[in-house]
Amino acid sequence: MSGKGELVVVEVRKKEVVAAGLPMQEHLLPLSNLDLLLPPVDVAVFFCYKNPTTTTTRLTGKEGGLLFTFASMVYVLKKAMSQALVSYYPFAGEVVHNTVGEPQLLCNNRGVDFIEAFAHVELQGLNFYNPDDSIEGKLVPKKKQGVLSVQATELKCGGLVVACTFDHRVADAYSTNMFLVSWAEMAHDKQLSLLPSIGRSILSPRQPGWYDPFLDDMYVPVSALPPLPKNTKPNVDELISRIYYIEAKVLKSGCGRCNGGGAAVAVAGCKGRSSLANHGTSGRGKTKLEAFSAFLWKLVAAREAERGKISRMGIVVDGRMRLREADADSKRATLMDAYFGNVLSIPFGKERVGDLKEKPLSWVAEAVHDCLENAATKEHFLDLIDWVEAHRPEPALAKIYAGSSGKEDDGPAFVVSSGRQFPVSKVDFGWGRPTFGSYHFPWGGEAGYVMPMPSPLQNGDWIVYMHLLKQQLKFIETKAAHVFRPLTFDYLNLN
Repeated sequence: MSGKGELVVVEVRKKEVVAAGLPMQEHLLPLSNLDLLLPPVDVAVFFCYKNPTTTTTRLTGKEGGLLFTFASMVYVLKKAMSQALVSYYPFAGEVVHNTVGEPQLLCNNRGVDFIEAFAHVELQGLNFYNPDDSIEGKLVPKKKQGVLSVQATELKCGGLVVACTFDHRVADAYSTNMFLVSWAEMAHDKQLSLLPSIGRSILSPRQPGWYDPFLDDMYVPVSALPPLPKNTKPNVDELISRIYYIEAKVLKSGCGRCNGGGAAVAVAGCKGRSSLANHGTSGRGKTKLEAFSAFLWKLVAAREAERGKISRMGIVVDGRMRLREADADSKRATLMDAYFGNVLSIPFGKERVGDLKEKPLSWVAEAVHDCLENAATKEHFLDLIDWVEAHRPEPALAKIYAGSSGKEDDGPAFVVSSGRQFPVSKVDFGWGRPTFGSYHFPWGGEAGYVMPMPSPLQNGDWIVYMHLLKQQLKFIETKAAHVFRPLTFDYLNLN
């Protein structure tokens, strides 16, 4: 099966605003210090469903209920969203700015822009491998106002695509996952399994504040960013998006060889640990994400001709588990589990391209582990909150997001985020689990972005969204075709 799909033509048929089902007192909600580290970028997620009329799913649980139509599915989506927004009211608000220019959330229940559309394509005709052609600007809405936008698209075959675009300054992937599961629970008239904790005081800075100077190497005030270098040559490369799958047997067995540097493809072993654990100089175990990131870092460096260039690779760390560790206050720990907002840090490593190419994969995995070791602690996140407080109201962001510094030795850079908790199997609104779901994040920065997620087949495979330079992806597909396989409708059993 080739990666080509049908031309996707989408007609927007209706637009309206869905607000929370209960009235609320308008108020301002400050963004936390960790929210303030996020640039104004939008993140999208989408889910694809087969035609539910081929199943026995009913609009009601009663005998003789009507089979789902697009209109009835949209009704369920809107009603359940209105109910979910009562608890997740930040998604129904707007981002405004205070007197010193900092973003904050106006909780005014302006609502969520909800678009109904029709796509002249069948589900099996969608080119999932190339979301730039099939998804971007078509099935995923552009958020124009508010914090969250939703689009429900009917397909020619009777299938359905539900897509959401949200403001990353208000929510991270963990928070969005909470909302998606709650939205689906409302569609089934269930009580929410987890009520979100909206208060920001849990992430308040310490008095007096203090932070490790190491953070100055990770984050930078916007005013300290170097000017963009003058581009004297036409840019022949561009960042594009692709979606692949990696088979569980490759993740577990480490079979095959990577010609781009001769690195073994072992990226995971038993009990979630990598088989690299026994090959590093220290013998420290590596998580699946660490080993995958090391393998990809080596691949990205392998296509570079200049050995002296510096390549940077960052990994997104969720601080919720770290902040609740060793916390005697069980209530605080519970609030941290349910916290709605951003609790992220993005440590990154810097290595010479020549070393990444020539040293064994175990050495690269050690470099990844070292990069994460200082950031995956409670103290790191407390320090990060204080670092932001010390620099406010100056906006700041992670250096890895800032892209190139303009230095001649700047090499390839990318960020790996963990979407392995992506609840694709739980976003069931009553007409069955999604056939496919993915994040979509062509974020517009200079660094690439990679997001591994669980396969909807629930077989241990990974789905990997990749937003990298076109030539990098071409090289990866050539040298590691046995690992990164283009996502097709054959794989998803859409025939």
